[in-house]
Amino acid sequence: MSRIGRLPIAVPEGVVVTLDGVNITVKGPRGELSRGLAPEMRVVQEDHVLRVERPNDLKRARSLHGLTRTLVNNMVIGVTQGYRKGLEITGVGYRAQLIGRKLQLNLGYSHPVEIDPPEGIAFEVETPTRLAVTGIDKELVGQYAAKVRAVRKPEPYKGKGVRYAGEVVRRKAGKAGKIGGKK
Repeated sequence: MSRIGRLPIAVPEGVVVTLDGVNITVKGPRGELSRGLAPEMRVVQEDHVLRVERPNDLKRARSLHGLTRTLVNNMVIGVTQGYRKGLEITGVGYRAQLIGRKLQLNLGYSHPVEIDPPEGIAFEVETPTRLAVTGIDKELVGQYAAKVRAVRKPEPYKGKGVRYAGEVVRRKAGKAGKIGGKK
């Protein structure tokens, strides 16, 4: 039995879970999320607890058991607490600012880069070098944080670029100079 898949999912007060065949909809104080699940998996609701059940012990069913439970749990957490992914900008003159809902990044290119968030995603700029991507869909938050980071990934020589909060960038030694060689 999957150690993750067999764990129950607690549904807090104010969260409504609707099961419709292979589709699940979760409504909460922060919004609403819907997702289609694998047809083999069954989600059972009892009082304020959800359980994910699998029909047999085939490899595909075992693989989907923990995944399905995690996806449903992420939806419940998203509509109650939401998700946040922090980013840090390192480099002289590199900065971020909000213009309306759009994020404008000055990262050493000849032009500023603008990223327009989709519905359900918001950017927060705490300081010009610290920002965060927030939303209720964990997958979408991670995807847009990766999109912002991909504009200028941290490089290994000086460490300049956009990195996740707490990410450690392995540094490389620079070019070794000549010692006592001919000119």
